[in-house]
Amino acid sequence: MRAWDDLSPFPMLLPSWVPGVVAGIASLHLIQKLLFPYFWADLRYLLKVLLYGLRVESYRQRGKIVTVLDKFVKLAEKQPHKAFLICDGKVLSYQDVDRRSNRVAQVFLHHSTLKKGDTVALLMGNEPDFIHVWFGLAKLGCVVAFLNFNVRSRSLLHCVSSCEPKILIVGADLLGTLEEILPNLQKDISVWVMTKDSTSPSVHSLLDKMEDASEDPVPVSRRSASNLKSSVLYIFTSGTTGLPKAAVISHMQILKAAAGLWAFGATSEDIIYITLPLYHSAASLLGIGGCIELGATCVLRKKFSASQFWSDCKKYNVTVIQYIGELCRYLCSQPVKDGEKNHKVRLAVGNGVRNDVWREFLDRFGAVKICEFYGATEGNICFMNHTGKIGSVGRTNFFYKSLRRIKVVTENQIQRGDTQPHLSYVDMFFFPFDLIKYDFQKDEPIRNKHGWCEKVKKGEAGLLISQVSAKNPFFGYAGNKRHTEKKLLSEVFKKGDLYFNTGDLMVQDHENFLYFWDRIGDTFRWKGENVATTEVSDVIVMLDFIQEANVYGVSVPDHEGKAGMVSLILKQNRAMDLEQMYKQVVTYLPGYACPLFLRVQETMEMTGTFKQQKFRLVEEGFNPSTITDPLYFLDNSKQAYILLTEEVYERILFGQIKL
Repeated sequence: MRAWDDLSPFPMLLPSWVPGVVAGIASLHLIQKLLFPYFWADLRYLLKVLLYGLRVESYRQRGKIVTVLDKFVKLAEKQPHKAFLICDGKVLSYQDVDRRSNRVAQVFLHHSTLKKGDTVALLMGNEPDFIHVWFGLAKLGCVVAFLNFNVRSRSLLHCVSSCEPKILIVGADLLGTLEEILPNLQKDISVWVMTKDSTSPSVHSLLDKMEDASEDPVPVSRRSASNLKSSVLYIFTSGTTGLPKAAVISHMQILKAAAGLWAFGATSEDIIYITLPLYHSAASLLGIGGCIELGATCVLRKKFSASQFWSDCKKYNVTVIQYIGELCRYLCSQPVKDGEKNHKVRLAVGNGVRNDVWREFLDRFGAVKICEFYGATEGNICFMNHTGKIGSVGRTNFFYKSLRRIKVVTENQIQRGDTQPHLSYVDMFFFPFDLIKYDFQKDEPIRNKHGWCEKVKKGEAGLLISQVSAKNPFFGYAGNKRHTEKKLLSEVFKKGDLYFNTGDLMVQDHENFLYFWDRIGDTFRWKGENVATTEVSDVIVMLDFIQEANVYGVSVPDHEGKAGMVSLILKQNRAMDLEQMYKQVVTYLPGYACPLFLRVQETMEMTGTFKQQKFRLVEEGFNPSTITDPLYFLDNSKQAYILLTEEVYERILFGQIKL
């Protein structure tokens, strides 16, 4: 024993209780790993969310509302020469974008009667001037409506009229689309195009006036916000039924979305690659807004290219990419090349990637952290998978539940008048939600004998709903009170409560991870876009040989979302005209909404409430060996609908025909 004491560097210094403490700490660590494996990841994420919320709250307490645009202007002063936008090899600094957007603001300040709060519709593709015009109009305090450039004809006219703009601005590459709607456009809408001259006396050119305009900023009072809940954007979504609807986007929603990249671990040193269309909230709010929140650099591509994707990433030293599920699948479908892991991408942020594609993506392209999230453009709820669990869209945890309980108690106290505590903007980053039982046949939530909805058990699919409150509002749709009300569920668990109906089915497992299961109602998702069945049906029944059209989505192996299929009833003594059908859908529908499969039936099955029955049709799919009705397939290579034979069916299943 004496020999050991002589050799020890700390002889007789350790108290007898130290080994016990060390053993206890080791035991606690082991228990935490076994019983609470995500404890530290959950805690780190919670602290980040709280930090951001406290930052927003500190501005409020100083009597100041700081928007994402305010942050951009401040960055243009702080880091004027840092690259903000790279497009087609051209680099634009924060100062460049700030000054050019000032020119846009000056043009409309002097050449229009726009007032603060007026709406301007923007129909442009992915180009720097989209951002210049957006920011310039925002500096005037205008609400900007992002129009989907894939939408055409009657649907586009509907979008324009629904947001009631004073001005419509159209990109130079979309003049053909403008020509289609110009004769039927409301006469009180002033039309501007991104060209130096105009051949039409009723259309104004913008580029020539921008060249002559001043780069001086317009008065800050034009853009100043008095409330984070005030509207600033309209972003169109197909919702659950009918034509596209203008989702109202507030400053609060933009701040939440802009914090997404930061919450996932992106920094000011990152270079973000955006290939998604800017009219989507993912690209504009999470992507561009996220870059501003970080003070980072964005690489903008006009259109996604699977063959050029990794070349661009290497060329521009991209470190963060945005995706939708289809994008990842397209990349995995490309021929294998040498050096595919030779890039600097470390984060991939997006939604909708399948488990098998997720795994293949990581195996093939290296240690990229997939940051999956869930959120609807118009919704009041968002989940973020901060742990990297494959297949999950997010997770609830002990900290989240505890804060939620505190929030509910506080709000109940306020309602009872017991006290008047202030609910800070920290609350706006926590989303109260529930999963309730849903009747798939009746297409509605299940209510018990007392009339209340019931929550599902863990492991069961349920309809995702989110409570609507002062701190978690649902802003609805512009100019359409009826559609706004249809997205709300009342008297869910108690009298007077109100919930936002996401229209999505989710499953929560026993580890509290959440997984997307399916969409309900009259919408399905294909090629990263929501397809409203009623819009497709309305276009098809315009044909003089169609009596009725029932549109739905069907699953196709190895493809994200659901492909469009339509069950048709022909008018008496009329024959199917495949050539006319093809012309009709490609003329009046965006590519992703064109039905890939046609099924001609004798009678249309209806529900007890006289609605078209889709449930059985969806289950039967498009297999010609089990369906006796005539089936047809949209063959894009032949630009025609062709007979869906068993041979064609097999080629689709094996991926030999591109959908």
